[in-house]
Amino acid sequence: MSSLAFATNLRRLLWLRVVMMAALALASIVATRAFDIALPTIEVASAIGLMLVVNLFSWLRLWRQARIHELELLTQLLLDIALLTWLFYVTGGYSNPFVWMYLLPLSVAAVALPWRYTWLIAALVIAAYSLLMFWYEPLTIHSAMHHGASYHEHDQGFSLHLLGMWGGFVVSAIVIAFFVERMGRNLREYDKLLAESREKLLASERMLALGTLATGAAHELGTPLSTMAVITQELVQEHQHDPGLSSSLTLLRKQIDRCKEILSSITASAGMMRSEAASSMPADAFIGQVTERWQEMRPSTPIKVDIQLPQPCPLIVADLALGQALTNLINNAADASPHGISLSARVEQNMLIIDIHDQGSFPSADRLALIGRPFHSTKQDAGGLGLGIFLAKSVLEKFDGEVAFTPRQPQGTLSRVRIPLKNLQLKPTP
Repeated sequence: MSSLAFATNLRRLLWLRVVMMAALALASIVATRAFDIALPTIEVASAIGLMLVVNLFSWLRLWRQARIHELELLTQLLLDIALLTWLFYVTGGYSNPFVWMYLLPLSVAAVALPWRYTWLIAALVIAAYSLLMFWYEPLTIHSAMHHGASYHEHDQGFSLHLLGMWGGFVVSAIVIAFFVERMGRNLREYDKLLAESREKLLASERMLALGTLATGAAHELGTPLSTMAVITQELVQEHQHDPGLSSSLTLLRKQIDRCKEILSSITASAGMMRSEAASSMPADAFIGQVTERWQEMRPSTPIKVDIQLPQPCPLIVADLALGQALTNLINNAADASPHGISLSARVEQNMLIIDIHDQGSFPSADRLALIGRPFHSTKQDAGGLGLGIFLAKSVLEKFDGEVAFTPRQPQGTLSRVRIPLKNLQLKPTP
């Protein structure tokens, strides 16, 4: 368990100790005022005061963000057992109706500490409770002092004991329902975070493997693309008299140049940090640049762009990977709706929201569950590799962003990208 987990459990223990101090103080007042019991006031006040001092010292350590270890938590529980034992010894021993408080340190140990320490706490509370059956100082009721009657021998004392047992049961039920449930929830949250961390680690390993393959492919494809660029340029010059063919060759040359630009960006940004590989630019200009480049790559599919961002437009990082992630999502929409798509951008609650609409059919529940998993493509017949949305999600997660797919009426799919604006700001280099 991490230091943060022990700090959280220690914080809950401190609040539990506050409940113990309040219950003991209230019980002492009721016993002396309502039942006229002669309590050792100095000893009771000293025990509660020591608990308060320990709490204040522990809160100070938490406030200073000190590292909390399991031995510190164990020491706190042992100190509680010692103070409770001293308090019960001077207030009637095992006949004290609040002797149930021994269960509180045991409950904390069972949730927050290893099994060895838990059984140590269990053995100590059992031994302390057993010793209090033989060694203790009995309490005396003032009204019965002239008869020499002690608390555990008097009928009124027995009634008080039963009343105390009822009060102890109520308090213990509330404490267990609140604090132990909170500690259990804390453990479940850490298990969830651990599972998410494992999934992110697996995704990072896949991204690393894909990045290695992409860098190698970029190196291998550089020479063929350069050869194609030279040949297409020569063909454009030779067929200037044929406008139709010249236009097609010019488009082909632009596509080749775009491929070379993508490969150059891959090799240039490999191994570089985001702050080194990107610059800052207005969000509307960045989105416009992405859509313009995409339109050059796929001129047959019209795209309607509606950018409604506040002015002056916020500056965001012009990250190559982020631009490629948006391109992948636009490509996915265009494959589903080749007759036309639309893209809109706006800011809501400090979130950049980009909506991509298509007129294609919304995927079934089974296919939707597979979207975003690597090498699971719904377009395998068309040569899809199942990496576009996976890479887009991986890039968006770097910015704490997300993409969601919802059906659009009467037909189509809405791909909504949400990214916190603060995470898109270029971090200054130290």
